[in-house]
Amino acid sequence: MIEFLKAILFGVVEGITEWLPISSTGHLILLNEFVNLNVRDEFFSMFEVVIQLGAILAVVVLFWNQLWPFSKKEKYYIKQDTFMMWIKIIVACLPAAIIGILFDDVIEDLFYNYQVIALALIVFGIAFIIIENYNHKRKPHINSLTEITFNAAIIIGLFQLIAAVFPGTSRSGATILGAILIGVSRSVAAEFTFFLAVPVMFGASLLKLVKYGLPATGMEVIILLTGMIVAFVVSVIVIKFLMSYIKKHDFKIFGWYRIVLGILVLLFFGLIK
Repeated sequence: MIEFLKAILFGVVEGITEWLPISSTGHLILLNEFVNLNVRDEFFSMFEVVIQLGAILAVVVLFWNQLWPFSKKEKYYIKQDTFMMWIKIIVACLPAAIIGILFDDVIEDLFYNYQVIALALIVFGIAFIIIENYNHKRKPHINSLTEITFNAAIIIGLFQLIAAVFPGTSRSGATILGAILIGVSRSVAAEFTFFLAVPVMFGASLLKLVKYGLPATGMEVIILLTGMIVAFVVSVIVIKFLMSYIKKHDFKIFGWYRIVLGILVLLFFGLIK
């Protein structure tokens, strides 16, 4: 029962932090320091990635009409704008996919530690504040998904690569930051980030399942399914909140949160632990 409750907590944290630009991987790693799941190390390495499938399902459900490229009402049964959007998504995902496949073990060994997580939290927190101040009087020139060019998709993909390498960066945070920087509106930047997550997280989950295998015990299956279901429910709520929030607010509050959390992480692990 205790492990079941812990899985619920991990699902809640995943559902919140996956879509807010504050780093889900960083929060899950830190949470495991305080609420340690009584499971094998191999299972937890798989769990902290595969739990994201629940969050991804929330995007698929909420944005199904925008994501599904086929329609009987369209010529050749293909929605051309949606089809082109998927090509741009694939282009944007290529840098992170290539690096992830080739250097997954190296990245995990080198950068999955509290120093990197704290530094990434602080640096990108500062970046959010600076870029939002810089964009305060600028008007975005990309105000719809169809206006995102292949060049813009590649640039956003390179920002996503940073998050793929450095835990604590936040995949959503990095891609939203990159998109805003090149003139994409906040709402479009958020939507494109949500859609980018679908192939990225499915691919990352598949990579972890191939590496570590399926859950070996009944308890591990229950823990994984519980985390995914809770992450799905919480993600639906958080995505709706975020899309409403960014219509009237900027992302600076998340920048300040990241900075404070990064400092607390350094203090806790550097001085207390």
